[in-house]
Amino acid sequence: MDTSPDFLDFAQELFAPLGGVSVRRMFGGAGLYCRGLMFGLIHDDTIYLKADAETAKAFEARGCGPFTYEGKGKPVQMSYWQMPADLIDDADEAVAWAKTALGVARAQKAATPPPARRQPVRRRF
Repeated sequence: MDTSPDFLDFAQELFAPLGGVSVRRMFGGAGLYCRGLMFGLIHDDTIYLKADAETAKAFEARGCGPFTYEGKGKPVQMSYWQMPADLIDDADEAVAWAKTALGVARAQKAATPPPARRQPVRRRF
């Protein structure tokens, strides 16, 4: 099943209070971005939010699981967790969870070292 355009519009509108929210299609689903930083994804009309080891506990407590896909013969688990279904009807609470996911995304980006610059090879003749 693919993600419907109407659901993508709904998700963008739901998280609009974050400011600068965009949706980009990818691999049959879509990424949710806030000012260029991915904080969630959408697959089969289901929203998944970025989580770390600490925030994943809140998702688990609500009976939600991580996004997984089949990769080279075995399932691969990503750091995005299904948003609790009841938040679809509670925009304020959905935005609060998205703010937490955005904080996780920012922290992970800050902790990632910049890519090493390639040094030119100097030849001596």
